[in-house]
Amino acid sequence: MNARASRAGRVERRARRCARGLAFAIALAPLAAAAAPPADLDCRALGPQAVARVLKPWPAPRVLALHGSVPIVTMEPFAAFLEAMGYPRTSLAHPADGARTLSSYVDARRFAGEIAWHYEREGMMPMLVGHSQGGMVVLKALHELAGRNGPVPVFDPLTGEAQPRTWIVDPRTGARREVTDLVVDFAAVMATGSLPRLLLAQWDMLPLLRDVPDSVADFTGFSVPWDPIAGTGPDPAPFHARGSARVRSVVLPARYGHVGLPDLADLASRPDARAWIEAWRPGAAAPPAALADVPNLMQAADLWYSIRTHWCEAVKRGAGAHARAPS
Repeated sequence: MNARASRAGRVERRARRCARGLAFAIALAPLAAAAAPPADLDCRALGPQAVARVLKPWPAPRVLALHGSVPIVTMEPFAAFLEAMGYPRTSLAHPADGARTLSSYVDARRFAGEIAWHYEREGMMPMLVGHSQGGMVVLKALHELAGRNGPVPVFDPLTGEAQPRTWIVDPRTGARREVTDLVVDFAAVMATGSLPRLLLAQWDMLPLLRDVPDSVADFTGFSVPWDPIAGTGPDPAPFHARGSARVRSVVLPARYGHVGLPDLADLASRPDARAWIEAWRPGAAAPPAALADVPNLMQAADLWYSIRTHWCEAVKRGAGAHARAPS
């Protein structure tokens, strides 16, 4: 090994140690006073008391929410709903400008590289939610993370520039990992259909629009029957896992409108709707008659269940890392 290669190896090892230390400092510094969650905490059966008492003292994964091509309704009401349900405000805001709704006119490789940046820097994998074209970007970014178009550079959203590397230092293990080896914990798309892809000449996504790669662990796809904007008929096409991803296809009531699907903010302030949302689990019965006509109730309950579950799982992992971190 020549001197230049040896020096480069030392620089990379130093970078790994520094990056790992930064991730631990950012992700674990607020946790000194937080009580560790009970070892037997069932993340899939959390009530509102557990969210308030167990989860809120801990950081939460950043939620990256992308609105549609014509954001008549942005993802801001969705973020307001999550905050009202107990999700930390800071984890809903983009670090560059504080925005809680992101444009879907973004390059998917750049977005995939930003996901890697967040994970390396914050120690928690972001959760992704996209509406309409925003859902298309989420799916396209997942395919980029799966390596569809080769290595993906890390993208720094604070500088607005790609970094000269296609790997990160894993904050959990300290090991070097390619961006295309990362797995997002949870992603969801709402009313993402094929008709806009045709009209907007996004033809490369047509064969991939219902295929979910292994770059996500849990994925939920929401569709509305007879959605004239998404181009769905009476039986929207389901989403399919290409491999090991756990994929759920949820068909919402036909009375739910495409444009207003992210408009969830008022549901958290209505006591009967909130109680039903907090009690909801996959496979639950339909809402009672008093709530049957409440718009967007179904996807609100479904999304809150998944997001709080993965928040809980991230907290349990973080608590374990905090316990193992050197003093």
